[in-house]
Amino acid sequence: MRKHLHTTAEPVYARQQQPSPKLGEFQVTLQAWLNTEQHLPRAQRRTAQRLFEGLQVEGYRGAYDSVQRFVKQWKSVKNGPTTTQAFVPLVFASGDACQFDWSHEHVEIDGVPQTIKVAHFRLAYSRQMFVAAYPRETQEMVFDAHNRAFAFFGGVPQRIIYDNLKAVVEAILVGKERRFNRRFMAMANHYLFEPVACTPASGWEKGQIENQVGNVREWLFTPMARFASFAALNDWLALRCRELSQREHPTERTQSIAEHFAREQPLLRAFSATFDGYLEQMLRASSTCLVRVDRNRYSVPAE
Repeated sequence: MRKHLHTTAEPVYARQQQPSPKLGEFQVTLQAWLNTEQHLPRAQRRTAQRLFEGLQVEGYRGAYDSVQRFVKQWKSVKNGPTTTQAFVPLVFASGDACQFDWSHEHVEIDGVPQTIKVAHFRLAYSRQMFVAAYPRETQEMVFDAHNRAFAFFGGVPQRIIYDNLKAVVEAILVGKERRFNRRFMAMANHYLFEPVACTPASGWEKGQIENQVGNVREWLFTPMARFASFAALNDWLALRCRELSQREHPTERTQSIAEHFAREQPLLRAFSATFDGYLEQMLRASSTCLVRVDRNRYSVPAE
């Protein structure tokens, strides 16, 4: 700077490589991790942040930026240059919208490794999230997930944004027109919220929840979570959602997500009773007192 203050020529920034003196001795470890994890499924690979935290355990005292640059350079050499799409960020009013999505995760329940479904909710204004785990993705579980989420939030937003999942949308018509599932609409009318279905293959219309799916997989399900039952897993997930809300808000850096949620919560619509999401159907009992439900047989009283 002192040199260029005494000249009229335009300064030229000539440095071609960012030095990383503190990362130097840890580069071998970091590269070994990257080489090992490139053969794992994408969901099980650590991000630059998780690699940085791992290096801190090994004794690294440098900055995260050095690790991030190293990982980015390693990926560019390995995969070649990539193009990035640009999007206009969406802005939501307080109490207005919530986004919903499913993800599949790998956990161990009562000693048995299995793939489960996780329901994700995210209030678009405050970024407060809620997740709940289920063995499958049936309509009854969609209803139960909404009951749990509204109880966790202490109210109902005006709109909820969905993919075109079958439990919600029966038919995709022209443009934004949809024919919603009648049973699902009964729940929407019970809680008085407006369902909104995204355009097919347009994940950016609910980009917050798409981003949350990847973050939750990294934060909560890597390495594999192990619990005795689904009840214990869901209790832990609700606790972690409250803990993660202490992080800083992504746009208002001076405040936490919890502080934003405290302002948004009074604007959510209150409800007095949860929706009963059971499905009722007439069944014939066999001569051995069994009924068949969802490809399973259950015994019933002989009388």
